[in-house]
Amino acid sequence: MSAALTRATIYHFRHELPVPIPTVMGPMTARPALLVRIEDTEGAQGWGEIWCNFPPDGDFHRARLASRLLPAALAGMTADTPDPFERILRRLHRLIIQCGEPGPVAQIACAADIALHDLRARRAGQSLAEALGGRAAAVPAYASGISPDTATEQVERMRALGYRSFKQRIGFGPDDGIGAAEETGRSLGPGERLMLDANQAWDLETALRQSERLGQLDLVWLEEPMAADAPEEDWIALARSAPMPLAGGENLTGRALERSVTLGALGVIQPDICKWGGLSTTLRIARAAVAEGRVYCPHFLGGGLGLAASAHLLSAVGGDGLLEVDSSENPFIAVFSGRGLALEDGLFPISDGPGLGFDPDVEALGDLLAQRLEVAL
Repeated sequence: MSAALTRATIYHFRHELPVPIPTVMGPMTARPALLVRIEDTEGAQGWGEIWCNFPPDGDFHRARLASRLLPAALAGMTADTPDPFERILRRLHRLIIQCGEPGPVAQIACAADIALHDLRARRAGQSLAEALGGRAAAVPAYASGISPDTATEQVERMRALGYRSFKQRIGFGPDDGIGAAEETGRSLGPGERLMLDANQAWDLETALRQSERLGQLDLVWLEEPMAADAPEEDWIALARSAPMPLAGGENLTGRALERSVTLGALGVIQPDICKWGGLSTTLRIARAAVAEGRVYCPHFLGGGLGLAASAHLLSAVGGDGLLEVDSSENPFIAVFSGRGLALEDGLFPISDGPGLGFDPDVEALGDLLAQRLEVAL
């Protein structure tokens, strides 16, 4: 029988960007990271991460909300509690309705779910990938977060770290950033590949026109060309017309995410374990996607802890997916990954030690710690 949980600690880190990163949602002026450590009465611990990229300064709200919600969310749970994400959402269902904030609550539930899986794997002496039903093996990865105005520098930096696949943002700026994407495409060498992410920028008519133009680039995929909640018939129409596979999933939840696996519009399914579903639900979705002949590629843009957990899940699920690795300014992703971001023989290694295989070095970036909150469970 697992030991009872006794304490949770929330580490809130924040890096103010000297130069904002342009996005479809507006400029990103800071990079935050919210890590959660849970401990049990025997001194074992597990780590999770809360998604907190948007809205601006939303990390402050999520940190305080987590300190209030985690005691009720985790009451009576142990490392062996099955499907903690769904259990927490059921517990907090009325609160979600009352305050109209399903996203922040779900993202806190994700962190708790990941931390409980890490705790269970550590107690069992298994890697997280093994505890999820697979094995700890290095996974292929791609460089993400490439902006149109800094693409050359970002691609060169990530190429030096061993990356050969790159994803650039489009859907904003001059010419929707497509001219810059075409320049990146022309600059790639033999064996290098390009993906594009429009971050939900277009309606169906625009997406049909732009995807036709982008067909010349031989893209691996075009990500979120339309709003995630656009009508299914629009997504099906675009998928039939577009000369490249469509990707999405980071902004889908519940039935919509499950439906995306079988609808047929998305060739690449991209749930984010820190945003919705944790490891419990995403494991099921990812396995279903692979069984349906889709490609499971974990979405992730945050601190390195969530990146490492995503890598373990991808390794456990298998298939032809790639790990998303942020290439924009973010001091937390390399430090909190436990190993940096460089690839080895073209792959992102993961530890075969217990759980994640490391404890994030929260002291290394202590000058960027905005607050540290401890709560009794």
